[in-house]
Amino acid sequence: MNYRTLGLTGLRVSEVGLGCEQIMEQDSQASVEVLNAAIKAGVNYFDLFSPHPSMRDAFGIAMEGRREKFILQAHLCSAWIDGQYKRTREIEEVRAAFVDLLTRLHTDYVDVGMIHYIDGKEDFDQVFQGPVLAYAKELKAAGTVRFLGMSTHNPRIATMAAETGLIDVIMFSCNPAYDILPPSEDINTLFDGASYEALDPVSHTDPERKELYSLCESMGVALTVMKPFAGGALLNSKVSPFGKAMTVAQCLHYCLTRPGVATVLVGAEDVEELRESVAYCGLPDEEKDYGALLGSFPLRPFVDACMYCGHCAPCTAGIDIAAVNKFADLCETQGKVPDTVREHYAIMPAKAGDCVKCGQCEPRCPFGVKIMEHMEKAQAIFGA
Repeated sequence: MNYRTLGLTGLRVSEVGLGCEQIMEQDSQASVEVLNAAIKAGVNYFDLFSPHPSMRDAFGIAMEGRREKFILQAHLCSAWIDGQYKRTREIEEVRAAFVDLLTRLHTDYVDVGMIHYIDGKEDFDQVFQGPVLAYAKELKAAGTVRFLGMSTHNPRIATMAAETGLIDVIMFSCNPAYDILPPSEDINTLFDGASYEALDPVSHTDPERKELYSLCESMGVALTVMKPFAGGALLNSKVSPFGKAMTVAQCLHYCLTRPGVATVLVGAEDVEELRESVAYCGLPDEEKDYGALLGSFPLRPFVDACMYCGHCAPCTAGIDIAAVNKFADLCETQGKVPDTVREHYAIMPAKAGDCVKCGQCEPRCPFGVKIMEHMEKAQAIFGA
């Protein structure tokens, strides 16, 4: 397993994390088996959005005697009322649900207290100007919640959350299908084929999504990824908006090459599904590669937009072209050179200005990126 730092929290988290949605319907024993297999594979980051009593009990059983092995992202505002799930903003329901969470988990803290599912501006204002955020801050001050997070499918809302300076972690839906769509307060647009038909023939990352990734990278707000497979659509050629299927490893690698991303939360109905995802870390680069596949999608070609896939390597001058492009894109998106980006660029052994314009990289790029021009642009941005 590979590990990354979770933004400014300093926590070291597994690149592949585990979400609870797909094991939610399993019995407690089956759920614990998946959680045990995850720990054995080196997974240490877990998302628990579900208020279902059996799911919370299963996590509590799995953590017994080894709480330190679980970095837990658990949700506020997710309640179990009258025998069913409810996303609530009623503060008494929020409090009661969180007390129930701690009780069933047999713990006195969670690592990331995730304010659950805000996709609309009105809902955002209600939460961030009302008692829910006040309660979240109270929990953080007491150490019951170590860091604050928020989950959303809307990049506009995610950007607003990051800009408050109050949120340490954002759980966001990221994959190559969703990334080409504009922001919406209606989650159903992500699953509607008509949303993709309405796009321009040539599409790549939507500007507001690109801005979100850039902002989070520069601010140290960590992104934890949900829905990396677009609910399974990207793994099925019949329903993929691109007309071709991706592999599990390709989807994970796409997410992990986006700026700001610390971990990708996969679902797993059983141990075998979990193993397929965690196997990603031991695969050779060619099996993770999504570049050639995305570049050849007939319905949605990606043109002259660096997707950081690394197909251009090796560079005769030793430049990490994908990293240079990523740093330059971060600056271009924000209209400035953040100090952290400048520092990361400064320690690179070979910089954009070292490009000898041999041109060997460009034919290898599946996205038709004019790499030599991009190196000139990066040199102008960083002065080297």
